[in-house]
Amino acid sequence: MNKLTSLLELQNLTAGYGQTPVLFDVNMIVNQGDMVGLLGRNGVGKTTLLRSIIGLNKLSKGNLIFDNKNITKTPTYKRSRYGIAYIPQGREIIPYLSVLDNLKLGFSAAGKSRKRIPSEIFEFFPMLKEHLSRQGGLLSGGQQQQLAIARGLMCNPKIMLLDEPTEGIQPSIVQEIEDTLRRINQEKGITVIVVEQKIDFVRQLAKKFFIMDKGAIVSQGMTPELTDTLVNRYLTV
Repeated sequence: MNKLTSLLELQNLTAGYGQTPVLFDVNMIVNQGDMVGLLGRNGVGKTTLLRSIIGLNKLSKGNLIFDNKNITKTPTYKRSRYGIAYIPQGREIIPYLSVLDNLKLGFSAAGKSRKRIPSEIFEFFPMLKEHLSRQGGLLSGGQQQQLAIARGLMCNPKIMLLDEPTEGIQPSIVQEIEDTLRRINQEKGITVIVVEQKIDFVRQLAKKFFIMDKGAIVSQGMTPELTDTLVNRYLTV
């Protein structure tokens, strides 16, 4: 059996906005190659946790270890170059730029000046090849989400952080996104953390889960251990 290698470790991570704390002593270990679902009701700190990992929220306490490096005080742009890709809620596609130019923004996140899009991007997202000259804002919500994920792949990341990737997207595209994320994880070995409200999506996609409540991790385990009791206790409204 292969030995598990820790890729991301959160040690007593505490963070918030201004003087308002949101995360309280969060501890989490994510191993290389994990496919993780991060669950919790609205407002419990899931987005803040992802933003803290990429460096958009300053920590007030704790340490962040990534790929055997302490990145607690490392700026966001360097974290991207170390191999952390963040696909935020709402996708944040630049609407007036073409699909091609939106993709090229991924190169800048990696600190590279490459101009050629790797062919594997279009293997994962064939739809994008048909719309390279189209403005990003003219794509459907599902297409924009695929573009956002593809843009994150452009920096050849070691880990991808996705915040609500299925929000507002029709079921057929949700299935495509699920299948593509699974391929990215299996074929490229990229570790994935997905914040998601859809329990079934997490159960089908993730190998491991973490549940947050009131800014802390309250439960974790392998996905078959995500019981209806846990769902009813921490996730139902």
